[in-house]
Amino acid sequence: MKIQPLDDRVVVAPEDAETVSAGGIVLPDSAKEKPQQGKVVVAGPGTLDDDGKRCPLSVKKGDKVVFGKYSGSDIEIDGKKYKIMRERDILAKIVS
Repeated sequence: MKIQPLDDRVVVAPEDAETVSAGGIVLPDSAKEKPQQGKVVVAGPGTLDDDGKRCPLSVKKGDKVVFGKYSGSDIEIDGKKYKIMRERDILAKIVS
């Protein structure tokens, strides 16, 4: 990865949107919902507290997460789409 997020930001690779509905109907691009799950690709070092110490993030590389539909900023690196968002924009970790 050629990007290193700052402070409490993380880079997430969103999962692809569903192309077929539960009933078997093929969905056009305009009808697909924005993905709300993804995998953390790289995480920043965390924020600084009042004493100047780093507060580590709750997520790390490889964690599967759920985020808000319109969270983060969309970027493209080497032809792949990613989202950069703050840790607080992540709603939950998916634990298996």
